Amino acid sequence: MYDYSDFDEAFVRRRADEFRAQVGRRIDGSLTEDEFRPLRLMNGLYLQLHAYMLRVAIPYGTLSSRQLRGLATIAERWDKGYGHFTTRQNIQFNWPRLIDVPDMIDALADVHMHAIQTSGNTIRNVTADHFAGAAADEIEDPRPIAELIRQWSSDHPEFQFLPRKFKIGITGATADRAVTRAHDIGLRMVRDEAGAPGFEVIVGGGLGRTPLVGKVIRAYLPKDDLLPYLEAIVSVYNLWGRRDNKFKARIKITVFENGIEAMREAVEAEFEQRRPKFADISAEVLAEIEHRFPKPLLTPQGEDGLAAAKTADTALRSFVDTNVTPHRVPGYGIVTVSLKAHGATPGDATSDQMRAMADLADEFSQGEIRVSHEQNLILPHVRLADLPAVHARLKAHGLATANVGLLSDIIACPGMDYCALATARSIPIAQGLATHFRDLGLEQEIGALKIKISGCINACGHHHVGHIGILGLDRAGVENYQITLGGDATENAAIGDKVGPGFAYDEVIPAIERLLRAYLALRLSVSEPFIEAFRRLGAEPFRAALYPDQAQTDAA
Repeated sequence: MYDYSDFDEAFVRRRADEFRAQVGRRIDGSLTEDEFRPLRLMNGLYLQLHAYMLRVAIPYGTLSSRQLRGLATIAERWDKGYGHFTTRQNIQFNWPRLIDVPDMIDALADVHMHAIQTSGNTIRNVTADHFAGAAADEIEDPRPIAELIRQWSSDHPEFQFLPRKFKIGITGATADRAVTRAHDIGLRMVRDEAGAPGFEVIVGGGLGRTPLVGKVIRAYLPKDDLLPYLEAIVSVYNLWGRRDNKFKARIKITVFENGIEAMREAVEAEFEQRRPKFADISAEVLAEIEHRFPKPLLTPQGEDGLAAAKTADTALRSFVDTNVTPHRVPGYGIVTVSLKAHGATPGDATSDQMRAMADLADEFSQGEIRVSHEQNLILPHVRLADLPAVHARLKAHGLATANVGLLSDIIACPGMDYCALATARSIPIAQGLATHFRDLGLEQEIGALKIKISGCINACGHHHVGHIGILGLDRAGVENYQITLGGDATENAAIGDKVGPGFAYDEVIPAIERLLRAYLALRLSVSEPFIEAFRRLGAEPFRAALYPDQAQTDAA
């Protein structure tokens, strides 16, 4: 866990005081809404469908138990008793009153949190692998680097008015759990021939209206050169990026229109110009950050009866099988806590659940919690011997759903229930799919599956990289849902293909059932997941299942 310095504390407090004054001027009428809008967006405050929404940064998805308790208090005191965890590893409060927002931001500062740069055309919250510092396949914990990037990008004077918002994702592992290829800049830790860790640098990824997989601009970059290289990329984008059309303003369009070779040439030239001013600074600052980022002291452990407990308790066995991932230290596990109970709103957690997670973190996980881009919470350092006790406590708070990686572990944006940009509902589709397949008894049989749902073309639900993607659109005032198949958010990143016409709201769940029953009939064995069957067979048999009437017409 990163511990704030005196500078961090002063910086966040100063911004909180500035925004309190700005809110006061809006309330007394000194500022119009048009004048207030850029100021509130710089501090993560949106005006949504029914109320204001405050988006709080959770840098690289890491929370302390104290911070999570602080979020629980904010939800209880100034919202409706819950928060919504997002695909950017943030948390959103959907019902604050404007007059209360300064107090909420002060309460965030009390626990070393803020809402700075969670909106606007600037560098947003840096996201990271939610298993960072614990994963068995990790080269190195990337979170100190992510903190370095956060400090560099916060209030960077050159990059506060970029052509469009800018997102950076980082992983230190061989498996990409941070969706790096769908970011404006993705960083994947690799080693050079001598074994020194550095980064593969990826640019131009992104979803939304024009989904594109990022391209490698540097196969290996030494850690000490990271900041000047990032600054070179963003500087070139700031100059080249289009400002005539916001739909073509992201760096993915800049790379697409100019080509990766031209982009690389310009970035390398800018890098050489900027590199001298960072000489020795990056290493010094990183060393200070690492000093303020103490590692948990973990010693190898035995399982101490876990196998017997799993045999005696089938619910525990299911939970361990689906929700626990191997840790880098023997005798420990990484516990993913699903915020996707069947029929629940994906990503929502009540104040009581947040406090329960904070208590579990203190007792069993070094006081640390992670937020995943898949809208779940993680206890990263749990002794295997403690899993029965952890499971029992989670069960008491409605947090023991054993579905991580299964059908009901659905990513879904807030959709038309909250978002002013949405053109269709997402949450009811996710809830309906989860309960429908639970009631059919097919979820376990279907196995590993990534369903992702977005309520508009902006793709906050990552539907483009879902094995099954669902996009809700408005067709002449009626909700219409497009289905895409074959997307992948891992190191094998792929954009899913649209397979045919959209479906009406009440047709979506029956269509997905036909699709998945076809998969069960076509797979080679129970060990062949949907995505592998799709790659082996292609789209046609699944298209036929989705559109049986069309298939019969074609056959005739």
